Amino acid sequence: MDTIRPEAHNRGMRPHTLLPALLAPALLGAQPADDALTASAKAIHARVLSIDTHVDINPANFTAGGPNYAQRLPRTQVDLVKMENGGLGAAFLIVYVGQAPTLDSASFAKAHAAAMEKFDAIHRLTEELAPARAEIAYTAADARRIHKAGKRVIFIGVENGFPIGSDVTNVKRFYDRGGRYLSLAHNGHSQLSDSNTGERDGVWLHNGLSPLGRQVIAEMNRLGMMIDVSHPSKASMMQTVALSKAPIIASHSGVRALCNHSRNMDDEQLDALKKNGGVIQVVAFNSYTKCNPAKDAERAAAVDALRKEYGISATGRAEVSAAIQALPDDKRNEFLAKQEEITARRYPSDPPATVKDFVDHIDYVVKRIGIDHVGISSDFDGGGGVEGWRSAEESLNVTTELVRRGYTADQIAKIWGGNLLRVLEAVEKVAKRGR
Repeated sequence: MDTIRPEAHNRGMRPHTLLPALLAPALLGAQPADDALTASAKAIHARVLSIDTHVDINPANFTAGGPNYAQRLPRTQVDLVKMENGGLGAAFLIVYVGQAPTLDSASFAKAHAAAMEKFDAIHRLTEELAPARAEIAYTAADARRIHKAGKRVIFIGVENGFPIGSDVTNVKRFYDRGGRYLSLAHNGHSQLSDSNTGERDGVWLHNGLSPLGRQVIAEMNRLGMMIDVSHPSKASMMQTVALSKAPIIASHSGVRALCNHSRNMDDEQLDALKKNGGVIQVVAFNSYTKCNPAKDAERAAAVDALRKEYGISATGRAEVSAAIQALPDDKRNEFLAKQEEITARRYPSDPPATVKDFVDHIDYVVKRIGIDHVGISSDFDGGGGVEGWRSAEESLNVTTELVRRGYTADQIAKIWGGNLLRVLEAVEKVAKRGR
């Protein structure tokens, strides 16, 4: 589809007219202009505070006794070395605990302990492993100060409110440890909110927010903690907008008009986000960036039918693999051949999403609700990454694509972090007024 271009500061210009004159030949494909475009992107990238609002972590990478986040890790997309090499100024490291099947005190206690382990890991990085290279930011002003000092800015985000349990005072515990955003659900309905995953079967637990979830929203407003609506259901998001006294964020979501996935936001949600003053941090997650829902559904249905044909009723990946291996040799080989025919020939996967596909989502948001309501996230080490931005070291490629499309330095500064900091400052002001 045609690329949707950003508006040009309300002056009726086409965005490419905003490029410096020396870049004009780039529009004709000349090599010198390509070099000039890259040089311009490098200069902008070095100057702006770039913030990735969603990076998952493993506490095992935050210990002094072995390879850790202060070093170059072979199997992670992000660490301090990759951030430094890629010019990524800041990252929200994520305190994530998955959804348990039961909403009971034992599950809550286990999840809370796992969350605190991740808080401790992040503090260990900035206070013991690399205090001269990274520092936790508790406020927007902290972020600017740390960046100016030449350090990496580390924020903490909490993905899934499940570890709060039934105790609202845990919100303050997370806030005091540095949590500056929190989502009320992940994949699966929590005690606080329905999840986007309810769209799979049309089964909902709260029809949006639970009464406890509404209390948590009020507490987050009181403390100065951003509310993240990326994983909760659409109903939950719309109710959150109506309740919150402060702007909200979607920490890692895409545009539903470009990729019809339940994790992405539709136009009604984007419009509500603009009215609220919030920001969507567009995510570089392949299946949320570029998708073919009709083909995906047909492929899934064909695979399900094949499994039923061979008596495989398991649903989990490991269980399905074990069931396939348990088939007699001839049946197993027959099954695998038929599965290959479905996945590789009848319904082959599309080419992976690219940085250009990713920036298409940014363009759409800019056109729909304006330059002040869009930001950037990767979901690195949690499944994220597109061709051209597979690790923090490739962050310049995002800036280069923005420059190629005609975004100015000031606009890029907003997209890469300025809009997110504006929201955080607004949240901080609401909290101060209520104290």
